[in-house]
This record gives sequence, C-alpha cells and structure tokens, in this order.
Amino acid sequence: MRHFHRTTLTPDQALRAADDHFPRLGLVPAAAEARTRRYRGTLGTMALSVRMEGGHYTLVEVHTDQVGESRLDKNVKKYFNALHRAADPRHRIEAGY
Repeated sequence: MRHFHRTTLTPDQALRAADDHFPRLGLVPAAAEARTRRYRGTLGTMALSVRMEGGHYTLVEVHTDQVGESRLDKNVKKYFNALHRAADPRHRIEAGY
C-alpha cells in the first residue's frame, strides 16, 4: 500500500522519528540514505522517503509490500499520528464517528 503525510516538521525530524518508531516494532533497517529508509521484518517490508514540498511542508511517503489493512499499515498510521503530535503537541487523537 502507499501512504503519505504532509507535516511542518523538517525532513531530518521525520527521519529521526522513523528511526525511533519502526525498530521498536521488530523492523530491521535494511537501507538508509540521505532522505530514505527501508525496513524489513516479520510484519513485511517498507520504504519511507521524505522531501520538501510547497515551501515549509515535508512530504512523507511510505510504500509497504502488504495489501489491505495489515499490521504494518496500521503502524505506519501510528507513525503519522506521532509526527502530527510532534508538530502540534495540542493534537488529540479522537474517533471520527
């Protein structure tokens, strides 16, 4: 699946958050470059990239090898929520219904 999130954090901050979040899930870094990360583990394989977009926004894109709503995809969404909280500490996660 493909996921994306726009944030006001810098690309370095988004990558540091990924380096903290995904290894705790048992995902092992498979490759690390300037603006990309690849992780592999029992949940699947994922590729994360960040780039500046539209002035002060950072676009975070994640591609997983899973189909549907897997555990890996749910954890990618938790990572996006962590980015949102880091950018705006007042942010509260609430149900959408």
